[in-house]
Amino acid sequence: MDFSYPAEAKQFRAELSEWLSANLTDELVAARRTSGRDDATFEMLRAWSRTMSDAGWAAVSWPREYGGRGATVLEQLVYTEETTRARAPVPLNVIGMNNIAPAIMQYGTEDQKKTLLPRMMRADDIWCQGMSEPEAGSDLAALRTRAVRDADGFVVNGQKIWTSLGHRAHWCQLYVRTDPDAPKHKGISCLIVDMASPGIEVRPLVTLNGDTDFAEVFFHDVRVPADALLGPYNGGWQVATTTLGHERAGAARLYAEMQVRLDELVDDLATHTDALADPVTLRRLGEIALRIKYLEVLCQRSISATLHGGSQSAAFASASLAKTVWGEIGQDLAALAFDVLGTRGGNGAWANYRLTSRSLTIAGGTTQINKNITAQRVLGLPRG
Repeated sequence: MDFSYPAEAKQFRAELSEWLSANLTDELVAARRTSGRDDATFEMLRAWSRTMSDAGWAAVSWPREYGGRGATVLEQLVYTEETTRARAPVPLNVIGMNNIAPAIMQYGTEDQKKTLLPRMMRADDIWCQGMSEPEAGSDLAALRTRAVRDADGFVVNGQKIWTSLGHRAHWCQLYVRTDPDAPKHKGISCLIVDMASPGIEVRPLVTLNGDTDFAEVFFHDVRVPADALLGPYNGGWQVATTTLGHERAGAARLYAEMQVRLDELVDDLATHTDALADPVTLRRLGEIALRIKYLEVLCQRSISATLHGGSQSAAFASASLAKTVWGEIGQDLAALAFDVLGTRGGNGAWANYRLTSRSLTIAGGTTQINKNITAQRVLGLPRG
């Protein structure tokens, strides 16, 4: 690995750190640890997105012509480290900005770019992503939601599930099957769908901890105009691949986030218990700290490969492995916190995290799917 920060990246870090110190409030930091997003918290986070956007810090990796800073890979790394360590809330539209916006930049019309991207950055419009289905979670190619083409556009029928912010979203990047007879990776198209369209039914999902950040979305003869197609017809797999490969230094958030959680846990253990004198607890904390350091090295190897001309496929495979390790660390950290603190500490945040941590090995790609990617793309093993 080679991480020698040039003067520009150091200046970038100094400017960002100074801005965060002046603008990030204790109320916003506390919002990171609240259970769910009630209306008041949601609007506070929306206002934060606007504050960041107006200051030019909302989407540093975006090209300048779309409101970003055209940040280099190292500047993206600096941004992720600084915002995570400062405990800044992630943007409400984090999925949209990291995953959906790059596809709009590459495949969208000029009108779509000028209309949709600024409003996404400021969280004026909330976005969701229609990928997962009841029988097609991490396996996008198994989706069944259909879009039938006619003279006026498309007619969509089907169901999506575990749609983040689906019940609050104004727009959806929707993946649909448009050719049922084609090989499953080649018969998919991507549509930009107005969530106010007639025939869309959204039902919030209540998770273990009582949150409603997810929803299931039903499409009943929903008419979508022809110009809502994003990317090539039957080329949705290509759009999804572009989407998921955009954030080149995003893996840094994995280790930075876990280090912040570990630091917070140690602080709460010291405040509420005498557990730091217990050798068993100390051993478990040490093991997690070591695994976070391993995760940091793993993520930085992936970023270093990007810096030095490594293939996008190899970087994606390394990121999949890092995501697997991140999920397992998060679950073990949550278990330790709850074993020792129970509902004490962090205003009940650890009890909440114990419940939500069960999703870490599912959301964003299940551990089983990621291990298959690692086996095939990293180790070169044949398919089973």
